Order: sequence, then structure tokens, then C-alpha cells
Amino acid sequence: MPTVVEPKLISGNANLPLARAIARRMSLYRGMSVGLVDARVERFNDQEIFVEVFENVRGEDMFILQSTSNPANDNLMELLIMSDALRRSSAARITAVIPYFGYARQDRRTKARTPITAKLVANMIAEAGIERVLTMDLHAAQIQGFFDIPVDNLYASPIFAIDILSQFKDTLGDVMVVSPDVGGVARARELAKRINAPLSIVDKRREKPGEVAEMTVIGDVSGKRCIIVDDICDTAGTLCKAAEVLKDHGATEVHAYITHGVLSGPAVERISNSVMKSLVVTDSIEATAATQAAPNIRVVPTAPMFAQAILNIWNGTSVSSLFETETLGPIYEGIL
Repeated sequence: MPTVVEPKLISGNANLPLARAIARRMSLYRGMSVGLVDARVERFNDQEIFVEVFENVRGEDMFILQSTSNPANDNLMELLIMSDALRRSSAARITAVIPYFGYARQDRRTKARTPITAKLVANMIAEAGIERVLTMDLHAAQIQGFFDIPVDNLYASPIFAIDILSQFKDTLGDVMVVSPDVGGVARARELAKRINAPLSIVDKRREKPGEVAEMTVIGDVSGKRCIIVDDICDTAGTLCKAAEVLKDHGATEVHAYITHGVLSGPAVERISNSVMKSLVVTDSIEATAATQAAPNIRVVPTAPMFAQAILNIWNGTSVSSLFETETLGPIYEGIL
């Protein structure tokens, strides 16, 4: 067993660019080379997942980097199987770094005879031998209570605040933060406080699931540069409609800051053709070619925050310190 156990990173196939970026940032912070553990995560001909770790991990502090984004089931199984491989290889501790936690939207029973899949996934993760989870912007904060292991939930709002203060530094007096629904008010208020901006709400009424019948703007957005903030953008239908409603109510510009750019189906096309001037997402989900090519979609990095959070977990220091701009600002200096 090594005298000083170093943090070791291993990645599945969900978001390799982010995993490599986290390793590079950790190398910078540590002043020594931190790479991804040599392993293969492949498929048999019938699409069963096979994992083989080529390095000794006995007694090591292991961090599995894996979002459970599309294809969610494949990526989730990769995570569970990698954990099993590490546990059977006598790793000292296994932490799952899940930038985007899939199935989080199924966090309660909305009608009879439906599952609470977020709880099921939490049970599977714990049973696979994972001892700690590090994630970002859970769809509902109470999902942390579904786990019987420690969960560190990072927030994208400090990163967004740094970016907004840079992008809108000459027009901050005109900026207004907008929550796209009543349920997201706490998230929007947090960002508004960080940039000292007023808050507005778009209240939507649904007649059928997935169909928005009517939207009402709560607050005066006339003459404002509106910034919609949310945790997930899936098909972008609601987001684009909210942008139109804000413009109809007198907003001069509409921008959006979304943590997880799921961007499925017609989302990218809708955003490209919408009245939104820009959409900013994090790299918690690997950007597709269409997303990268879209003129009004921009990706901000999360690797600096995740790298520091991993090091803080490894050496037993505070993770919540990363919620403060004073701590995060120097980490992102020259990046945003």
C-alpha cells in the first residue's frame, strides 16, 4: 500500500472531454501529473458492458467520473459496473463524480402507480459500493435525502455569476434574473443575490403534461436584459416560449443560463431560431456537434470547480467553500 494515497480518477464514456479537463486542472493544482487510470469500458456484441482496469488500485482513493446523460441507462450501468470492478480490486474508497444526475426529474409520485426512480438509482449506486457522491445542481435538493451515503451537491450559480459579471459588466443596472417557473424561484433568487439584480417569475399553466397553455410574467421586465436561469433544458420548448413572452412584455434582450444542457430532439434548432440572444450551459453533459455549431449557444467549463471539489474531498477540507465567489473567483480567473 502506498505511503501517501493520491486521488485517482477513472472515467466512463459519458463525458471524456470533461474527465480529461478535470485531470488537467488537478495536475495544475497539485503541481504534479494527474491522469485517468488506464482502463477499458467496452461493449460485447450483444451490448453488455465490460470493464477492465489495467492499473493497481488496491488501497487507493478512487473517483469515478461519469454523467448519467443520454444514453442514460448505458451510462448508469457503466458507473455501477466500474464501481463493482474497483470494489473487487480492493480500492480503499470509491466516490462517484456525477456532474449530471439522470432520473432526477422522477423524484416523486406525480400520479398513481408511478415510480420514484431517483430513489431507485440512489439505492443502486450505494449497493454498487460507492461511498460518496459528488454532483451538480440536482433537480431537487431533497434528492440528497434519497441516499444513505454522503452527497455533495455543487451549484453552477457561482460560475454563472462570474460569467454574468464579466459579460454584462457595462449594463448590470439593466439586468433582471428570471425564473421560468415558480418551482425554480430559489435557484433564480440565489443568482440574483450574487449579481445584485432584481427577480422576476414566468408563471406557466399546463393543461396537459408537456404542453404549456398560458404564461404570465410576474414583475416588470420592460427595458430589462432578462436572464432566465434553470437547471435543465431538455427540448427547449418552454424556454423558447418564455423568451417570447418576456420580449412581448418589453424585455430588450433575453439570455438563458442553464446548468445541464440535455438539448434533446429539436432543442438546438428551436434555440437557434428563437428570440434568445444567447444560451449558456455547462459542460456537465458533453456538447453535441449541433450544440457546438449553434451561433447562440455557449458552454462554460465546470472542470475547475470539480477538480477543486475532488481535492477537497480527498484531503478532508470544505466543499461548501466553493459556493463562495471569493473562493471560486481565483480558480476561474482568466477562464471566464
